Amino acid sequence: MLQQIIHKKKEIWLSNPENPVLSILAYIKQKGKLRKPQIEAIETYLFLKIAGQNKALPQLLAEGFFLQGENLDNIAMTQNVRELLQTNTAARAIFELRTYFPELKKMVLEHSHEIDFEELIKKMFYNVSYTDYLFSLPMGAGKTFLMATFIYLDLYFALLEPQNPVFAHNFIIMAPSGLKSSIVPSLKTIQNFDATWVLPPNNVKQIQHILQFETLDQSKSGAKSNKARNPNASKVSNKQPFDVLIGLVLIVNAEKVILDKVSANKNPTLIEETQDEKEKKANELRHLIGQIPNLAILIDEVHHAATDDIKLRQVVSAWHEKGSITTIMGFSGTPYLPSAKKEKITEDITIKHTQIANVVYYYPLIKAVTSFLKQPDVVIEKGANLQPLEIIKSGTTKFLHQFGNTIYKDGTTAKLAIYCSNIERLETEIYPFLINDLKVPAEQILKYHQGNANYKIDKNSQTQFMNLDSPSSKIKVVLLVQIGKEGWDCRSLTGVILSQKGDCPTNMVLQTACRCLRQQDYPENISPPVKTALICLNEDNAASLDKQLKETQHSSLAELSDAKNETAPVLRERVNRGTHLQLPKIELYQLQVSFETTFQETSPNTVEKLKALEEVQPQAVEQIARELDVNAHKSRTYLTESKGEKACFDYWLLHISKESFGAVAMPQLYEHQAFLFTIFEKISIVENENRYFNIRYPLLEIESIIRRAFALKRELHTREEIIRKEVELLIVENLKPIAPSDKLVPNEDAVKRILAADNTKQSVESVLSIQNQILEQMRETLVAQGLGAMAENIVLQRANTWELQKDKTFHIIPYRFDSLFEKNILENILQDADFQNLNLEVYFSGEDNLSNFYIDCFAKNTDTKWQRTKRYFPDFLILQRKENGEIHRLLILETKGEGFALNFQKTKHFVESQFIPQNNEKFGYQKFDFLYLQDDDNQRLQKLNQKIKTFFT
Repeated sequence: MLQQIIHKKKEIWLSNPENPVLSILAYIKQKGKLRKPQIEAIETYLFLKIAGQNKALPQLLAEGFFLQGENLDNIAMTQNVRELLQTNTAARAIFELRTYFPELKKMVLEHSHEIDFEELIKKMFYNVSYTDYLFSLPMGAGKTFLMATFIYLDLYFALLEPQNPVFAHNFIIMAPSGLKSSIVPSLKTIQNFDATWVLPPNNVKQIQHILQFETLDQSKSGAKSNKARNPNASKVSNKQPFDVLIGLVLIVNAEKVILDKVSANKNPTLIEETQDEKEKKANELRHLIGQIPNLAILIDEVHHAATDDIKLRQVVSAWHEKGSITTIMGFSGTPYLPSAKKEKITEDITIKHTQIANVVYYYPLIKAVTSFLKQPDVVIEKGANLQPLEIIKSGTTKFLHQFGNTIYKDGTTAKLAIYCSNIERLETEIYPFLINDLKVPAEQILKYHQGNANYKIDKNSQTQFMNLDSPSSKIKVVLLVQIGKEGWDCRSLTGVILSQKGDCPTNMVLQTACRCLRQQDYPENISPPVKTALICLNEDNAASLDKQLKETQHSSLAELSDAKNETAPVLRERVNRGTHLQLPKIELYQLQVSFETTFQETSPNTVEKLKALEEVQPQAVEQIARELDVNAHKSRTYLTESKGEKACFDYWLLHISKESFGAVAMPQLYEHQAFLFTIFEKISIVENENRYFNIRYPLLEIESIIRRAFALKRELHTREEIIRKEVELLIVENLKPIAPSDKLVPNEDAVKRILAADNTKQSVESVLSIQNQILEQMRETLVAQGLGAMAENIVLQRANTWELQKDKTFHIIPYRFDSLFEKNILENILQDADFQNLNLEVYFSGEDNLSNFYIDCFAKNTDTKWQRTKRYFPDFLILQRKENGEIHRLLILETKGEGFALNFQKTKHFVESQFIPQNNEKFGYQKFDFLYLQDDDNQRLQKLNQKIKTFFT
């Protein structure tokens, strides 16, 4: 719900060059160890921590932190609603969410007087008062390492500012109750995280000196255990005194901190009595954890906490009341609710949402598959009489044929997981089938389950399972029962088979089937197959997978099957050379037109205005009939009735209300129901017991009169003024890397040479001289080897106009042109003799978002009032400086293709007739001028040269 808004606000925050986190982010990107979704999640985390002061999402929303600054002037609404949105930030925040919940627009416009907006926001976020953020990354995107990153970053800032409550000092990592066997072991890998991916080695050593990891994985004790019987509580107790504790990381299963006595009733009581001793007896571990100060809670696979959600929230709320909780951060690959959550706002308005409300960052599975995960070959085995063993045979045969000899870059062997519904089936059907029928060697098969009375677990199987992702493991097929559905981190897993319904829980087909998609690298000398993983399903599981993809990923099985690696091209960095060129700000004067509304009455006088409807008469229509003979007698009749569309009073009122865009609500119309019904009868006719509108009445005019009757009479005034502005040619924060293109000028080699000359303070001629010497040596070598054609290509790489004129242009490098015409014009300008002799400079300003040098253009309407036409960003600015570096004269240059000329005429007229004369009058001399060049004008270069010569001299 909020992640799109958070992303926009975060980008603005990061664009500030003085932002304190930019150096950390630059270090992370330079190390290049974390993936894009991890880095984006870190940016979001730092934004909410620092810019958002670690406040809870409902508080930030209600305070207006996420407001987009939307202009309300063009939105139809009553004056009361407008004043509300201008003064109530919670209401304004709710209104801006209407893009995601269209129902909210109607709610605000029609029912704002009924709503407590702050309470509504709290309700939307589950009525929690603590800071609770959810980061959604798909399986294989690196959620576990992201947790480790958050821990290190919080401790980094906590050591810098020990008294700042925003940053956590201690941490608890929770796995949902049912997943401890698979998730807790993977969470232990946090201890092995290489933190130098995130922070410099000196800072990492400082943090590791205080880090203490404790995994609370001992068997659960009785509900009223004491320290002697509760080894987990003993581990925590040994960390006292808590008031100076910093760097503790606890890894625990959620059920160990949830009281047996806590129940999900409407008025839950966390403990029977309030005394500290009673709470301690109830659950000593939970009691001790609640005493740890500045505690951040990280919950993995948080969507599974839903079964214990109410209990867990009670526990967390109790800790929060003590002041011990800093932040809660959840992690999940499926941020959608099992079913849509409905919030009843008013009697007739209900909003529903399927996404968990507190998602602050979301990276979808399909995007990951097209970027870095394995791309699956999804095989759906169909057939009414197809047996599960036939599906296993087909899937195993295909896997062994395609991946049976695959060895990844880290030396691990590709593996296939076959999930089984129960232990008996694994032991008596599938394992013998693989050995006897498919001839898979026994040493390449691992059976892994928890055992039962008939089949004991092999004492070595757990070790083999934990060791699957190492080069020493030669296992190729893994048979599993109720294990490895989620949280199993095995990058060498390359295939999954679900041959019948029940091989895994129906609601976990997505997590299970996609276990094999984790990224794994092939050796450089091996060409990987087009599809780098295999998912083999029967029809039931395929249907479940498709359903879950739609519900939790807004995707589909077809989209997953068709996913292709769409690795984005390497972007070209763009560099700000404004400082090197010492570009000054540009002073100018701009016409500003503002519009004011004045009310000519204090009351709408609705009753009096509605009486005008009594005077409305039907429009009589003359109907002429005559025979075919032109001299024959004509007959005339006058029609006062003519049947139109079916008429219904209530629907008519509803139509009038809707057409008012919220200005006239249905209750207002019903206040005048009796009078309006008489008008309705007057303008309609009855035929065969059905009522129809009489189209001889001006229905649109009548409806307009009704709507105007509820509005205050107003008059629109315009105010004109010419204001002075200081603008810059470059908005640095908007300068982003861009995709390679033939419209980027200059090329990469020229950019490197220009920047080298800038950085070394050498003249560009000396830099080019060294470059040309190297190129000449290469050319001579190629000629000596008889490679003359290649030698000619070397010659073409030599110095050109761009480098030689680098200090007369390129405040941004490279420029991104819209057309080759613009590129050619720039070349012509730089080569112009008068341009050189007069020591002029030229800058491309045609990218709308990179400059705030623009002209707001207006045109006079029929009432001789100004009406805005467009915001105009010129293509080029040619300037001449004074001795002190200030701008003396500035020529605005516009280039247009023939097909775009007509649409530019109003803009051209305003610039020439208003902007240029106004500015030159204000400055007292001809400071500005304008030139328009069209690509089909054969005289364009002569016009350009003449303008440069006359204007700048």
